[in-house]
Amino acid sequence: MVDVAQRREAIEPREILQAGDANLRITWADGRVCDYKAATLRRVCPCAQCVNEWTGQRTLKPEAISNEVEISDLTIVGRYALNFRWSDGHETGIYSFKYLRDICEQ
Repeated sequence: MVDVAQRREAIEPREILQAGDANLRITWADGRVCDYKAATLRRVCPCAQCVNEWTGQRTLKPEAISNEVEISDLTIVGRYALNFRWSDGHETGIYSFKYLRDICEQ
């Protein structure tokens, strides 16, 4: 059985490293290292422009996002999330650390 402290540790980043403009690496407190491609993260944006708030259905078509999309800027939101500004101008998605960890585990 996983205790609360272990679950919290699993979604607490120790290091967030932007590797160039197209990659992100997060080292989690439990030692897990996750590498993310910018295009993949952009395609799973959780914002209301990309996902229908009522149905949860993704409205953003993955093929609409270029493989060349880059992370123009990255900011930490409180102690729980990241916000990206993408090279395609999009910047409204807030990616919780839990969401980012879930993406990594899939």
